[in-house]
Amino acid sequence: MRIANLADRLVLINDHLAVDVESASGGRFGPDPAAVFAAWGEFAAWASAIDVTAHPDATSFPDEELGAPSPRPRQVVGVGLNYADHAAEAGLPIPDEPVVFTKFASAVTGPDADVTLPGATVDWEAELVVVIGTGGRDIPEAEALSRIAGYTVGQDLSERTVQWQATPAQFSMGKSFRDFAPTGPAIVTLDEFADPARLAISATIVEVDGTETRVQDGSTEQLIFGVAELVSRLSRVLELLPGDLIFTGTPPGVGAGMDPKRFLRDGETLVTEIEGIGAITQRFHA
Repeated sequence: MRIANLADRLVLINDHLAVDVESASGGRFGPDPAAVFAAWGEFAAWASAIDVTAHPDATSFPDEELGAPSPRPRQVVGVGLNYADHAAEAGLPIPDEPVVFTKFASAVTGPDADVTLPGATVDWEAELVVVIGTGGRDIPEAEALSRIAGYTVGQDLSERTVQWQATPAQFSMGKSFRDFAPTGPAIVTLDEFADPARLAISATIVEVDGTETRVQDGSTEQLIFGVAELVSRLSRVLELLPGDLIFTGTPPGVGAGMDPKRFLRDGETLVTEIEGIGAITQRFHA
């Protein structure tokens, strides 16, 4: 099941076909993509029986009309240094506990976005993003995957100068400029994956002249703290709310880890892709 936000309406999609949820459910579920998480269990049971491809009301759509699949999360949690090779390129030890920060919710945007560069040191971080379904507190690890809605693609864009300009570091500020939390193109439920713990993840920069450079190329099987463990550990402290986002960390290959360092430039495009979910695209402007 693939759940998406098409022109601010909740839809089910398959390839380039979409079924409007409000219409197909006879009004049982409304059009607001953010509201569905409050009735996630009921919605998921209904939606799992819908065959988008064969549905008489399925229509084609342009990718540019897709918005953030969870457009108004109340909490956006980031996890740092969750791949051993990324910790190494940052010159930091592998953490014994999850390193947690927040990206403020106003940074959330959709999968196809134009992003204004607020400084000269904006970096990329391709990430698997967990979307919370029912959520809760003190979730046992064995139950954690049943409390999530699914996975989506995310970019944890980071202005490194702002991130490190104070002591202690201002992670949340450097990672929360406008459009610094692009997500999409859809929420994909775990039953859609052959192995939801082993998904290829990559980031590619397209320069102004069209030159493409794959800067990140990893797999989510390399996560230090896996999804179930993260959900369980986080829920011991905060209540995970329906629609919340968890950015699970990035594999190696970020610009700050290169020698010399390399950051996003005016006119460049960034494409982030995760196996079985799809790709998101950001275009950067001075």
